Amino acid sequence: MFRVDAHTHIISPDTAAYPAAPLGGRRSDWSRERPADIDGLLREADAAGVDHLVVVQASTVYGFDNSYVADQLTRHPDRLSGVCSVDFLSPQAVDDLTHWIDERGFSGVRIRAADGTTAVPTPGRGLDDERMTPVWQFLSDRRVPVCIQMHAEHTPILAGLLDRYPGLTVVLDHAARPRLGEGASPYPELARLRDSRRVFVKLTPPAVLRAEREAGSAAPVVRTLVEEFGIDHMLWGSNFPASAGSLAELADLVAAQLPALDASQRALVAGGTAARLYGVAVATGGQ
Repeated sequence: MFRVDAHTHIISPDTAAYPAAPLGGRRSDWSRERPADIDGLLREADAAGVDHLVVVQASTVYGFDNSYVADQLTRHPDRLSGVCSVDFLSPQAVDDLTHWIDERGFSGVRIRAADGTTAVPTPGRGLDDERMTPVWQFLSDRRVPVCIQMHAEHTPILAGLLDRYPGLTVVLDHAARPRLGEGASPYPELARLRDSRRVFVKLTPPAVLRAEREAGSAAPVVRTLVEEFGIDHMLWGSNFPASAGSLAELADLVAAQLPALDASQRALVAGGTAARLYGVAVATGGQ
């Protein structure tokens, strides 16, 4: 079974070549306490039986300078795909996207609309800031998947963007902090997100651990997400090394929350859906 970890990060020990310039001005704790460079990430992936890695720009370390990830995409094109970060509010945002995608090999982009802290400020007035219009149009026209770190409360705005931009494909990072509790709808405007067939849900340790902490278990909300969006719209990410633990341990943490699946469904979550989103050639004989 071909396995794709859809959410990893890397930090270079070479601070001269890749200086820190974190969004919000404060570097993330995890990047100082347990950084992993590309070699460390690949060792973890090999130990976990993961064939391909999607490396998400560590914007709490490097801001919008995607150079370290870009250089590793060149070195390891068979093992890596990249998700870059750009300033969606910049007048040069489309030029920046064109550079990172067309010239440096990135397959997706990420915007942090909100996270669990106040370390990274919300861009502008939110996802529908009018200055972002050229970016959303570019992403829609080019069918570039955009990972959005956001909360459930932002989904009405996202639903409006999906209506406005028919080619927009969205991956909800960390499952977008869904509302928890038996019988609760995970998101406002759930039907609009689901019916677009262009929203994918990324299950990660932060999503699992939050649900366990606040609701006692992640399994009920994961089951609801699978039922609503379909197993072909679910993917997983270890969040290594931002989440503490080995990549294998983090993968097991997420897998334990999934409902019973048949072999074809397991293959989709394990890597098939992520491979399709990011244009990864699925090697035969993958682990």
